[in-house]
Amino acid sequence: MGALSGARERRVRTGGIELCVCELGDEAQPTVMLVHGYPDSKEVWSEVAYRLADRFHVVLYDVRGHGRSTAPTPLRGGFTLEKLTDDFLAVADAVSPDRPVHLVGHDWGSVQAWEFATVARTEGRIASFTSMSGPSLDHFGHWIKRRLSRPTPRRVGQLLGQGAKSWYVYMLHTPVLPELAWRGPLGKRWPKILQRVEKVPAGEYPTASLPQDAAHGAWLYRDNVRTRLRRPRTDAHAHVPVQLITPTGDAFLSERLYDDLGEWVPRLTRRSVAAKHWVPRTRPDQLSSWIAEFIDAHEGGPSRPAGPGPTTKPATGAYAERFGGQLVLVTGAASGIGRATAYAFAEAGARIVAVDRNAEGAARTAEMCGLIGAQAAWGEAADVSDEQAMEKLAEKVAAEYGIVDVLVNNAGIGLSGPFLDTCSDDWKKVLDVNLWGVIHGCRIFGGQMAERGQGGHIVNTASAAAYLPSKTLPAYSTSKAAVLMLSECLRAELAGRDIGVTAICPGIVNTGITSTARFAGVDEMEEKRRQKKAARLYGLRNYPPEKVADAILRAVVRNQAVVPVTPEARGAHFMSRFVPGALRALARLEPRL
Repeated sequence: MGALSGARERRVRTGGIELCVCELGDEAQPTVMLVHGYPDSKEVWSEVAYRLADRFHVVLYDVRGHGRSTAPTPLRGGFTLEKLTDDFLAVADAVSPDRPVHLVGHDWGSVQAWEFATVARTEGRIASFTSMSGPSLDHFGHWIKRRLSRPTPRRVGQLLGQGAKSWYVYMLHTPVLPELAWRGPLGKRWPKILQRVEKVPAGEYPTASLPQDAAHGAWLYRDNVRTRLRRPRTDAHAHVPVQLITPTGDAFLSERLYDDLGEWVPRLTRRSVAAKHWVPRTRPDQLSSWIAEFIDAHEGGPSRPAGPGPTTKPATGAYAERFGGQLVLVTGAASGIGRATAYAFAEAGARIVAVDRNAEGAARTAEMCGLIGAQAAWGEAADVSDEQAMEKLAEKVAAEYGIVDVLVNNAGIGLSGPFLDTCSDDWKKVLDVNLWGVIHGCRIFGGQMAERGQGGHIVNTASAAAYLPSKTLPAYSTSKAAVLMLSECLRAELAGRDIGVTAICPGIVNTGITSTARFAGVDEMEEKRRQKKAARLYGLRNYPPEKVADAILRAVVRNQAVVPVTPEARGAHFMSRFVPGALRALARLEPRL
């Protein structure tokens, strides 16, 4: 995909140069213009472009001096923000003369797009702007001046921190050396550096023009940075709605750079993504989802295409900034805690894969997720105890939806009965689902997260039974205790890969597990009686699964290790640590069923 195969190409003349412009999708649809950064060419956007082309008219162009666009002569003074704005207007007039475009910029593409979104001569030509990994130089200049004028310890720390991250800017201002480095060893090694440090997948990006692009692009910095930082514009207010996407692991830009952005952008939407700098290559699914949602929210009036067309409901949940656009897979999603968890992530604007061995139930959950805020939702049938089925599911999810950002291993079954009445088949069934199902999910989907190298989170549903001994739940408690310890071990192993692992330990929650739980050592009639009695008791307790779902989202945000849910679960967890003998005494009691 890196070479933008199938794209329509045209040449646009502006200011004595020719820009190479590529287009994908239906020209009757809203136009999305993707502007690349340094030292890239338009191909950095290929993965995002293909995902957006199903719904939008997608336009990419090589910035002057990059890719297949020609370079100004002389190079000095040929890359000013004013001339880059001329280029943008020329491309916009060529590809969308009658309608404003939706602008998306990354790195230096975002830096110059901030200029487009704040100067008067572009008013009416931009419908929205999505910015990532590239601040306005004017806003940056004011940010620096404000901290120098009132140098508190916190502000000095912010200046020093960003100063350290900006080491490359100083290097690019030196004469000749950057050009020699890029045309020599750095240009040859850059693709491997991106793969190793940024975890950018190998492929047709970067393109062969990289050494020349990087050498020319050094003038982006030389022509603009010092001038704008010393004398930033005072009228750099955005005249369009702006979506700011901040990679939390960006090695070049501090999140603090955007602390004052609200005063410059009246209509601002903030997003954060757990990723490094090159998000167009490492997070194309999530970016595409956010871009589409933002365009849908601001595409209207006379510029909206005729006909109903697909729409995306904006996320309104409390965790929308954190989970919006992320891919979340939940097992056991047809009912109970799994269904409630899928709904909670859907309300936060995540993309949901609802998995259950009950295909109809999974499909119903996915359908409801789409109605309550999910950017997209799919129902998938799979038995978590079947390793081959889980591997096939993982292959399909990765190929069609992307790599999972949050995995919730929730599927489980119940079994009650004394140890001596529990046969080996009973043990096998419980361990296959409750333990091996979690192992399969962690190994297969967790392995994909680790290979991607951009972090993630795994949630394993254990139980208060994991640390609360009971003479009537030996098999169930053993399976959940194993899940708890697996989670603790995996958390230690994956911490260095920026993957969090959480064990959720609910107590008595009003779900359907009591109606389907098996009771060992009794006949069918007695088993049904006990199921009804247990369901009645859980119903009287009436602790809703939605509260467990809330605890799961909160645990992911806080990266918590072990989370007891319900008062009795928290009490038992406290006793297991400080008065375990009391729990052992309680375990001898015979519950009435």
